[in-house]
Amino acid sequence: MLTKNTISVIGILIALFFLPAISAAQNVQKKAIPTTKATDSATTLSNVTISTRKSLIKQEIDRISYDLQADPDSKSNSMLEMMKKIPMLSVDADDNLELKGGSNYKILINGRPSAMMERNLKEVLRSMPASTIQRVEVITTPPSKYDAEGLVGIINIITNKKLSPGYNGTINLNATTPTGGPGAGSSFSAKLGKFGFTAFNGGGIYNTPISSDYNHRTSTNTILNQDNSKKKDSHSGYFGTELSYEIDSLNLLSASLNVSGSKESGYSTQLSATTGQSMQQYLLNNKSIGNGNGTDASLNYQLGSVKNKKQLLTLSYRFYTYGYQSDNDIRFSQQLNFDQTDYRQYNKGNSAEHTIQLDYVTVFKKIGIEAGIKSIFRSNSSNFHYLNFNNTLANFEIDPLRSNNFENSQNVYAAYNTYQFSLGRLNVKAGFRLEYTQIHADFMSSQTSVSQKQMNLLPAIAISHKLGIASTLNMGFTQRIQRPGIYQLNPFVNRSNPNVETSGNPTLRPIVANGVQLGYSLQKKAFMNINLDYTVFNSLINQVAIYDPVSNITRIAYQNTGSAKLLSSNISINYPITKTWNFSANGKVMYGKIEGTDGKGSISTSGVMYSLGINSGIKLNKGWRASASMNYKSRSFTLQRETNYQSSSSFGLSKELIANRLSCSATINNPFMKYRSNIIQLTGSEFEQTSTDISYFRSFKVSLNYSFGKLKDAVKKSTRSIKNDDVSN
Repeated sequence: MLTKNTISVIGILIALFFLPAISAAQNVQKKAIPTTKATDSATTLSNVTISTRKSLIKQEIDRISYDLQADPDSKSNSMLEMMKKIPMLSVDADDNLELKGGSNYKILINGRPSAMMERNLKEVLRSMPASTIQRVEVITTPPSKYDAEGLVGIINIITNKKLSPGYNGTINLNATTPTGGPGAGSSFSAKLGKFGFTAFNGGGIYNTPISSDYNHRTSTNTILNQDNSKKKDSHSGYFGTELSYEIDSLNLLSASLNVSGSKESGYSTQLSATTGQSMQQYLLNNKSIGNGNGTDASLNYQLGSVKNKKQLLTLSYRFYTYGYQSDNDIRFSQQLNFDQTDYRQYNKGNSAEHTIQLDYVTVFKKIGIEAGIKSIFRSNSSNFHYLNFNNTLANFEIDPLRSNNFENSQNVYAAYNTYQFSLGRLNVKAGFRLEYTQIHADFMSSQTSVSQKQMNLLPAIAISHKLGIASTLNMGFTQRIQRPGIYQLNPFVNRSNPNVETSGNPTLRPIVANGVQLGYSLQKKAFMNINLDYTVFNSLINQVAIYDPVSNITRIAYQNTGSAKLLSSNISINYPITKTWNFSANGKVMYGKIEGTDGKGSISTSGVMYSLGINSGIKLNKGWRASASMNYKSRSFTLQRETNYQSSSSFGLSKELIANRLSCSATINNPFMKYRSNIIQLTGSEFEQTSTDISYFRSFKVSLNYSFGKLKDAVKKSTRSIKNDDVSN
């Protein structure tokens, strides 16, 4: 329920949302800030930029770029906090990053996939200081050179800095309480002659106070109630580096290395009681341990041309691996009509891939041409065991019926071709991508296998038309693929809750999505972007829940279920109210319809979802700066699942101690809400289930940021490199 005070606050914030927008519209006819003229190059397109002292947002034909170094809040905020300010991006109350309201995107580091972003994205973004990042690109119409994965687009985080003489670095120290903990991050760039080096690293502790959740399930003859108390602590860290060596003006060698790791431990107690036709009770104690680590390394060779400076040939190789494991130790007491013995479950998985790619870029009669071929050899494996406690022998024994070894291979062969040209005010980037996929899965314990083959021809076209000196119209069409990842494929059955089992599905087929986009950008004093999308998905991948009244278990597994249609609108505004006061807002409205089946009957659900994020910052006297943000997200739904609304707020104060060098800040998050209830409603053919998670929401953060050194030239790197973005997180 919304209180009167909450309604008043929302009313004020809505007023703040529209007043700057109206003022921006009034100012848009007065005077324009000159934009950079398009050159005669076919590969350089007309851009619309927002500029006060330094360009903050740039609208390009197929993407929007946000320059974090031009935003003063980047000195005190983490990357997760800054994502809220970037057009088309949002962060919900559970710190989940979304692009255009969806999570089916790919995230890259310097144009390449990174092991650190594959599985623990939330933890890395929490611990990554925004001061170590140059800019973020939101690629809404990915060109054909990118793999077809990322149904709603691609997020590209750029760490390389173009600053100025010798070397440059940033150090950030921060601490958050009572949720979270200490964290640190740094970046460093240097160039000596023909040798260039950049590095960034960070890490943090994220601890959570004791919280509780409740699970209530009703079926035809029984009612299940579960009360759970839990605590989880985690540690994570990452390191990335890029090296380059300019052999001569035509030959360039570059390499990169990224490593990351995370570890978490938790403890929970659960009192479960079943009433109705059958009576059952037990008290469960669960100790859990999990960890993951990833590494990716790449090597690139770039060859230029004497006759044509815009002709490049690049040969790249990349190796990637990510491993994880989890261990649950589950003990029972206070049992009534429940004869389950103590048990342990252990799951160890690994993903690895080798990629080789050849790219060619040139300009022929003012037409930019990109072409390439690529092969990915990917392997996934999982080894899981279920062990029952033997009371007679007083030890744990493996249950062979609930244990298995699983191996999966995905080989992808691709070729792409893209053309880019300008016709006066009209800029066009169009191409296609041909992908052939071979998928094979083996169950070592049961001696069974699954094989799939698929051929896809994927077009992509982006058109930008400059309507005037300050406005641009963008249009695009893409066809994208989402291949299931190891977490969705893994047949491991998580039985940490005896009444609710979850598992993957090795027979999943990829999703294909067709999307049409229309966008309008206006920039004078204010920057405004309005984007309309219509996307059709076939053979969706959803978690499907089925209740078994005999065993009293809800079984949840990934399935290819039906289709979906999504119509959405995104609006982003960035408005400098004065020279010292800035305002920005991101809003989304979506209408979705999903049709599918749970195996027992047809299901159809539809409705409207929306979200609003508002950010404002003002520069005060003597180096002080104040900032505030508010985010609201309506209820959301999938085939069987619906979540409640979310709201969050943040207020910060920072002080520049040494100009452009040393600054400190303090932030309070969610001061009006100590606890937050996250409610998930699950509806099936024969049951309804409501899960309520109550977690600590209010937190305090302090941060110290220091910048040092100078760098005259940017570290040179290969123009083309491997970008594997074809697999679901």
